[in-house]
Amino acid sequence: MLRWLLVVVLALLVFEGLQRALARFGFGRLPGDLRFRFRGRERSLPIASTLLLSLIAMAIGELF
Repeated sequence: MLRWLLVVVLALLVFEGLQRALARFGFGRLPGDLRFRFRGRERSLPIASTLLLSLIAMAIGELF
């Protein structure tokens, strides 16, 4: 369980860093991605996009 939590947290950090580049492909705007404003700054919590990217990475890992 702890390993999966670590994977999700790392995927969220990677997604946050690549958010602008991945926005061109629709990531970050999927149903299940949360966006909200807090103290004048827009924040996002890309849960669905993170799960999709994790599944893609797992599929690539299984191929190699």
